[in-house]
Amino acid sequence: MLIFGVYVFVLILMVAGIGIDLMRFERDRAELQYTLDRAVLAAADLEQTLDPQAVVEDYFNKSGLGDYLASVTVTEGLGYRVVSATANSEVDTQFMHMTGVETLDAPGASTAEERIDSVEISLVLDVSGSMGSNNKINNLKTAAKEFVDTMVDNTEDGKMSISIVPYATQVSATEGFLDRFNITRLHSESNCVNFEAADYNNTAITPGQPLNQTMHFDPWNSSDRRDNGTNVLSPVCVEADEAWEDTGREMLVMQKDRNTLKDFIDDMYASGNTSIEIGMKWGTALLDPALRPIIVDMVADGEVDAVFSDRPYSYDTGDVLKVVVLMTDGQNTTQYLINDGFRAGDSNIWWNEQEQKYSVYTGLDVDDEDNDGNVLEPLFYWPFNDSWNDHAYGEGTYDETTISYDCISYRRNGSCKRYQTVETTTTVDEPGTAELLTYAQLWAQTPVKANVRMNYEPWMNDSEAWSDWYYAVVDDVNSSAKNTRAYAICDAAKAQDIIVFTIGFEAPYSGRQVLMNCASSDAHFFDVDGVEIADAFASIATSIRKLRLTQ
Repeated sequence: MLIFGVYVFVLILMVAGIGIDLMRFERDRAELQYTLDRAVLAAADLEQTLDPQAVVEDYFNKSGLGDYLASVTVTEGLGYRVVSATANSEVDTQFMHMTGVETLDAPGASTAEERIDSVEISLVLDVSGSMGSNNKINNLKTAAKEFVDTMVDNTEDGKMSISIVPYATQVSATEGFLDRFNITRLHSESNCVNFEAADYNNTAITPGQPLNQTMHFDPWNSSDRRDNGTNVLSPVCVEADEAWEDTGREMLVMQKDRNTLKDFIDDMYASGNTSIEIGMKWGTALLDPALRPIIVDMVADGEVDAVFSDRPYSYDTGDVLKVVVLMTDGQNTTQYLINDGFRAGDSNIWWNEQEQKYSVYTGLDVDDEDNDGNVLEPLFYWPFNDSWNDHAYGEGTYDETTISYDCISYRRNGSCKRYQTVETTTTVDEPGTAELLTYAQLWAQTPVKANVRMNYEPWMNDSEAWSDWYYAVVDDVNSSAKNTRAYAICDAAKAQDIIVFTIGFEAPYSGRQVLMNCASSDAHFFDVDGVEIADAFASIATSIRKLRLTQ
């Protein structure tokens, strides 16, 4: 009986001891698992700037468990990161060793994953004149439309917005879009903005930020070339004409419908200079949360889908990817602007619409150019007949002389034998009406160089005419300054974690340098020729597709 009692006592002691060993095992296992979970969650955070493996190792070392970490596996790409870790702790037994079990293994494993949920994309596409050669504009259209199809097919509806920014000499907006900003309107012919150098240091264009409207003007043509209406043929900012909606040149803001996007791409055409920095400025502005009040207004007016009413998302929204795809076939070329003194107010040019004739007011006729003895009257130059007059053509009268022949002697048969010449002079109004043009009206209908050549060179010294009426009127931003601005806006975009892909499409060295500098990394820059542009867009689409959160 005594032996049985001792046996039972030892058995009870062993069971209790095993329980204690198991409790210690579970304590250590739980601590190990807790450390694993915290470590991989911190390492998988897309906002984590430290090396993911180093983060996991640091968690274990600070918890005193560094010796137990077995492995760390990191899989990451654009907009996603998966971190897996395993650990193993051996717990020495205090009672179970009596049964031959010296240690208990406490294994742990954990995986954390973070992926982008929503995507905002700006396609910033070069549509300058050089895109019209070598079938480049058509290759671009094909590639861009395939990109749209790929993204729409592989993205949950409402999770992705795409804006398209066609750029050449300038970037054109719709009137309704631009009027939602704090812009001083000087004309209604077109809708572009002149940015200052400092504007390229940040991605935002705030609704309250004062904006300078680009004048509607042609700095290139020396002849008075007009479009089908009365405006210049080659303006720096494409004309906003209700009768001919220039849908392929005005920005398309935050859309998701594939047909809307592809129809817009189909309407693009090649014309103008190249302003990479202006395209990039608008491309980033369409991703900046400062634009949200504008988008809210556009949603209310039915111009943007209601699902995007809270976009652009804030930069610190962790599950949103913001992407710019910047493409050019060239390099920055000169941007032209009208200087402040020639933007607002009246010019000294009068225009007779009916007769299509200019008159130039030159001041008082102090030298009596019209030889009428009056030196206190206004003096106008009429370019169409190279004459000096005291009024604009269409605002005065002139003597019109007609000649008739009266018979003063007749023959017997009644025919006239001798005629008398009779001159009759009457005062008649000049045809049409002259209108004083504002500077905005003058530049909209008259190329700046043509204005110099037709209206000033005939009566002024040539160098003085060009100095006063071209070089004083037109300012420019050269390619070097534009490259500096491009670098600034690209740096600002990357500082906000906007992913920048760039595509050099048969681009020269200077253009490629800008694109390589702008790209988020060397791997984000594509240098392509011909139909290879489709491969570049496809590769970018493949990268972005990985960003969607798997629900």
